[in-house]
Amino acid sequence: MRIALAEVFPPGEYLRDELLARGWTQEEFAEIIGRSFKQVNELLSGRVTLTAPMAQVVAAALGTSAEVWLGLESAYRLSVAEPVSDEIQRRARLRTDFPVRDLQRRGWLPKTNDIAELETSVRTFYQIDSLDERSPLLCAAKRSGYDVGLSRVQEAILLRVIELARHVHAKKYSAEKLRACIHQFRALMHEPEEIRHVPKLLVEAGVRFVICEPFAGSKLDGLCTWLDDQTPVIGLTLRLDRIDNFWFVLRHECEHVLRQDGATTGYVMDDDVGAGDDTELPEAERAANAAAAEFAVPSHQLQNFVDRVGPLFSRVRITGFAETLRVHPGIVVGQLQRKLQRWDLFRPMLVKVRHLLTPVALTDGYGNVIA
Repeated sequence: MRIALAEVFPPGEYLRDELLARGWTQEEFAEIIGRSFKQVNELLSGRVTLTAPMAQVVAAALGTSAEVWLGLESAYRLSVAEPVSDEIQRRARLRTDFPVRDLQRRGWLPKTNDIAELETSVRTFYQIDSLDERSPLLCAAKRSGYDVGLSRVQEAILLRVIELARHVHAKKYSAEKLRACIHQFRALMHEPEEIRHVPKLLVEAGVRFVICEPFAGSKLDGLCTWLDDQTPVIGLTLRLDRIDNFWFVLRHECEHVLRQDGATTGYVMDDDVGAGDDTELPEAERAANAAAAEFAVPSHQLQNFVDRVGPLFSRVRITGFAETLRVHPGIVVGQLQRKLQRWDLFRPMLVKVRHLLTPVALTDGYGNVIA
């Protein structure tokens, strides 16, 4: 609804009053300011817009400021302008609050310019009745930062992971089977290529496993959620394409499943994989981080290695230590970086694994398009 304002006049009306008060004719005023009679007459009648140069000339002649006359001109032009449709505000708000462009690029939202259709598709995708609502879904998410709740971008990934998981066929979930599955993972950690067996082992344990390429800035590594109280889901983004990150995040999310985090307790915050001090994390996150770290490299063995070798670490010594653990050297490097807070150490040993996993797991993104 447009609010009715008091009548606003063009600056020429006020200029006419000023000339009358001084007893000046239009011809005289034209001579004073060095303009033609036609220019002055058009200005007084409101047929032309008062420009900044003309405002300066008028102000100089009348002993006022150019800002006053430009303000009068601006107020008048706004008063006679056609009202702007609320669609502009709606479009701006929608794209400010939601990652519309990214969602459309991935095919998660229709590519339409109709604002009503777009708002409806966003509400449908996010499973909300109002654009002010937050997604009601629960999860435990491994991400950077400690903000309360998930961002709209992170919510989108969660929703997509859930949608993908419904298409994964898995056996009935059993915590006992998942623990056995985790034990089997140990045999896969020596060679990167063995990662391809992970999805199959998880579905055998009743855990639905999917991969979803993240959006830029999503800062989300993985999440644990549940389709119902008997159907756990693990979703990974693989945004950090490194062997150490993969195993750490996977084991972290497995711990959440075993604890049933994200099933009924709401959103659980996680820290970034690179964070060093876990003392301020919720208990569930300390437990998940501890389980993941212990799984990668047992803490007492890592400490023993640091005491014996540090600070004279080398590729040869790291490789030899990894051989005794039967894990890839990159996994040792990851835990060493975390322990020492030295993210620059032996980075070339952190081999990439994404290309090994996406062909064997249900994946949205990374070259795969799922309708």
